[in-house]
Amino acid sequence: MKALKQRWNYLFCSTRGLTLVAIATVALITAIWGTLSGPMVEWGVRDITVKLLGMKLVPAEREGRIILLYHTIAMAILAIEVYFITSLLPMKRHEQVSINATITIGYLTVVIFGLAFGYFGRNFVFHGLFLLGLSLVFFAGLLLTAALWPWKKEYRLPPDSPYAHTKNGIDLERMAFFVMAVSTLISASFGAITGSYWGNGHETFLAEDLIRVPHKLVLQKAIIGHLHIMLTLIAIAITLIVGRWMDFKGILHRIAMPLMGFGTVVITAGALSVVWLPWAHITIYVGSVFVMLAALMYVIFSWDKLIKEGTAGIQKPTFFQKIGALLRDPLKFGPGWQMVFMNFTVSGVGIFMAVKLDEIFRVWPHREERITLTGHWHILAALIATIILFYYGDISRLKGKARKWYGWTIIIMSDLAFASATIFSMKRLFVDEINQQPLVNTVMLLMDFGLAMVLVALAIFMIWRLYDLFRANGFWRQEYLEEEKAAAKAELEEQQRKLEELKAIIEEVSE
Repeated sequence: MKALKQRWNYLFCSTRGLTLVAIATVALITAIWGTLSGPMVEWGVRDITVKLLGMKLVPAEREGRIILLYHTIAMAILAIEVYFITSLLPMKRHEQVSINATITIGYLTVVIFGLAFGYFGRNFVFHGLFLLGLSLVFFAGLLLTAALWPWKKEYRLPPDSPYAHTKNGIDLERMAFFVMAVSTLISASFGAITGSYWGNGHETFLAEDLIRVPHKLVLQKAIIGHLHIMLTLIAIAITLIVGRWMDFKGILHRIAMPLMGFGTVVITAGALSVVWLPWAHITIYVGSVFVMLAALMYVIFSWDKLIKEGTAGIQKPTFFQKIGALLRDPLKFGPGWQMVFMNFTVSGVGIFMAVKLDEIFRVWPHREERITLTGHWHILAALIATIILFYYGDISRLKGKARKWYGWTIIIMSDLAFASATIFSMKRLFVDEINQQPLVNTVMLLMDFGLAMVLVALAIFMIWRLYDLFRANGFWRQEYLEEEKAAAKAELEEQQRKLEELKAIIEEVSE
């Protein structure tokens, strides 16, 4: 019984355990629901899945099911990022516990009842519980925002701190996290308000289906803005998280954090003003420039740090020695590389589409533009997922060959898939429809192979974690004891701080 309790506490009370449960949840959803589309339909796998699980897939309800599926995955990813934030940033122990507990119950409720309502019948009690789960996730966001409040005295930095701060010591990195959290809450409200009008002026749709509708309804525009900004904010959050992980500091940090905070505000305002302003996309582009510059500062810092650490024992390292040092640890190299690679598969494609929209893309058949937009969003989401896997692999203490195989498999195979998807979506630039089939066959095969290998690497990693969980003295136990010790230390420090404050009050009164 004691062993079972320890494992329960590890899985639902520690950062690594909570993250493990959330990643396993997303992996299971991806593995099972991934059989419902793509080549799995042609191979008959979807029919087997539907029959085995008893799914009810009414064609007229497809858009609604997809929306529910996206929300279940998104809530799990948000929960993972919240676990990382509460473990990396200083906050009171009771705040960390309440935030993690609330968002865990919330996202699990969303996953269970959202998928149950969408794929296993239309029991509206399940839909109500799905909405309850979303509300709990939102409430956890409110708790996180309160905990991140950057003006608290105990979180102010000294004047000589190497981290970005104002003259009176306000931590600008914490400010960037705070701005991201507030923006996320506002953006989530846009989706919730629109959702409240379902069946009363608003109908289910997929954003990519409206790209050529000249006059969109206000509620449709609100959903389009909500979709774009939420994914962007998730990307901003993981950028800030890996910056904290790599101990981002110095002059580049002092440049990056104001850019990130300001860019987040501008890009959020731009995405949400799509509802009212015809030139809102210009605001989005301006905000994106600031955010991307901040990410560039992180990439320069992290790569320079990896090179210096890897060549510390060499007096005058050569170019190839520097490259070797940079590539020595794929898990720490990976986040920066994926941010650079994103410019070729997401940012660059998006900017090119915006510049040449009327000249090129609106001349294409609707299906081609729809494919490009859908690929654009999915690649960005998958890139964020790979960065999460790098960070979790590191805090799980992957070492030696296992660390290298895990890291390089994710980097190479995901980038192969993303590059292939980009070529497929932009194929009309260099091949006509009559001659496209050989190219389509090749890139589709490479895309499926790359994603399959990433899932295989993740599956092996998750099986190892599951096996370790059954061991009496596995890595999980060490992680559990470390977090217990850290929690006890944090609570002791908090009690000491309260005692000092009480002493100061008593002395002030006695005088």
